[in-house]
Amino acid sequence: MIQSERYEARSRGLADGVRARDDLIGLVLLGSASEDAGLRRDEWSDHDFFALTADGRGAEVRPDLSWLPDQDRMVLTAREGEIGFVAVYDDGHVFEFAMADAAELGGALAAEATVVVDDAAGTTATLIENAQQRARSADAFDPANDARLVLVKLLIGVGRVRRGERLNGGAFIRQWAVNHLVRTVRGRHTGESTSLRDVNDPVRRFERDFPEWGESIAAALARPEEEAAQALYALLLKLEPGWAEFPTRAAQAVAARLGWR
Repeated sequence: MIQSERYEARSRGLADGVRARDDLIGLVLLGSASEDAGLRRDEWSDHDFFALTADGRGAEVRPDLSWLPDQDRMVLTAREGEIGFVAVYDDGHVFEFAMADAAELGGALAAEATVVVDDAAGTTATLIENAQQRARSADAFDPANDARLVLVKLLIGVGRVRRGERLNGGAFIRQWAVNHLVRTVRGRHTGESTSLRDVNDPVRRFERDFPEWGESIAAALARPEEEAAQALYALLLKLEPGWAEFPTRAAQAVAARLGWR
């Protein structure tokens, strides 16, 4: 079976599994698993989805994952938090999903989504409509605030690396500072962020919208921790010219504290 056929077969298997259970009332395929985003699906695309349980039955239903398809090919399942799960198959395909009732998913965000299974009341469709509206409202950037946070994360991260905490300090530099730098770039150049972006994670597909920035950030991250931090700092400074809200004094203070020229 070729890859695309296997992918679609597993989508159908999920729907069949949900329909076969009285305690599951809905299935939503998210992101590249949805119909709207199917064209960007490739060999690395996994299945992201929500499986809705009957009202109030989430805790009871969650221990049983026997409804997932291809049980004989599944090599692991694991919990991620209270309602999140992951499953991996022997061909490396991944399911990432939440299994919960509508109330437990009341704060969820969603972009592309296809409701595959729903109850007569339209519980799942209503949940996704609200989740997409929240995502649209949340899909906004405050680049001045994010620029300030880049400086904070770099300052803390380098300090911890110098203290000997390379793992923790590296996370501040390579994860948190990068996340805020990406948000800063997207916020300063909103017209260049295309519909390919992920409203839940601004780092997703950043390179497609900003290939030069993406290459420069990736090159910075290939360096040791403090060198990476200095390179990210230099990239942030490229946004300063002509931007009245840029935190210039703070940038100077951070450089002075860290002894950077």
